[in-house]
Amino acid sequence: MTALIYKSTGSWYVAKNEKGEEFNARIKGKFKIDDITSTNPIAVGDIVDIDKEEGEASIVITKIHDRKNYITRQSPHNKFKHHIVAANLHQSILLATLKDPKTSTGFIDRFLVASEAYHVPAIIVFNKTDLHKAKEKQNFEKIKAIYEKIGYPVYSMSLAANEGVEEVKELLKDKITLISGHSGVGKSSFINTIFPGNTIKTQEVSGWSGKGLHTTTFAEMFDLPFGGKIIDTPGMREFAMMDIEPHELSHYFPEMKALIHDCKFNNCMHIEEPGCAVKPAVEENKISPERYISYLNILGTIDNKKW
Repeated sequence: MTALIYKSTGSWYVAKNEKGEEFNARIKGKFKIDDITSTNPIAVGDIVDIDKEEGEASIVITKIHDRKNYITRQSPHNKFKHHIVAANLHQSILLATLKDPKTSTGFIDRFLVASEAYHVPAIIVFNKTDLHKAKEKQNFEKIKAIYEKIGYPVYSMSLAANEGVEEVKELLKDKITLISGHSGVGKSSFINTIFPGNTIKTQEVSGWSGKGLHTTTFAEMFDLPFGGKIIDTPGMREFAMMDIEPHELSHYFPEMKALIHDCKFNNCMHIEEPGCAVKPAVEENKISPERYISYLNILGTIDNKKW
């Protein structure tokens, strides 16, 4: 029968079929390493076929269906390998904050590049707006304008003041959404808020947030009471850039992608090349200088193989 992977513990998987029946399953050995380039052969969100093992009571996964997309992070155990965080996503949401703690635009841009590279539509949600003073309000409007101009939806909310929460919840309805963000941005509180009656215990969610568990790489899927599913990730400090070649990076910056065919050279890196269409756009503020700096910073890590 066909089932959906909700949780992975490394060697065992929690799978649910269309009836909502839950099974603990393991991989059937013969295809365990075939064509698998990541550290985990099966990810949360994978659609699989499961069956009872012949002569045994245990359930085995016999087939992994093709993924429509996925998102990866660098493996904490091997910096030269990637770990698939989740698969078959409708969208990804990055929870960010401008204060207590401050989410850097560099981290936001790496998240967006990873989402673009793996064909996952991305949304940015800024929490803790109740802490915004004049400086943060001005900064938020500036950041919002930068990202909305290039096609990314940007939302704001305050869990503490219960402002904007319903609008963000509406984004999740009937979709499979990856929720990510640094520890401290309110991911745990948000997940508790969308599960009435504390369906998920705070202590458990706190563990999922990655505090003190930076080597944990397991994600988990939950059915939303109003329709849809969320995939909660452990603390993710970086996103994988391993599959991206330096000359491909600008393809994952939408504002650059729109101009690269106007560059004189088709392998233009948009640094010092003559006839580059991107550099003049930065100088004329048609491309955000902050985004261009992020591009150069990410390019540097790829070029130097410092993943």
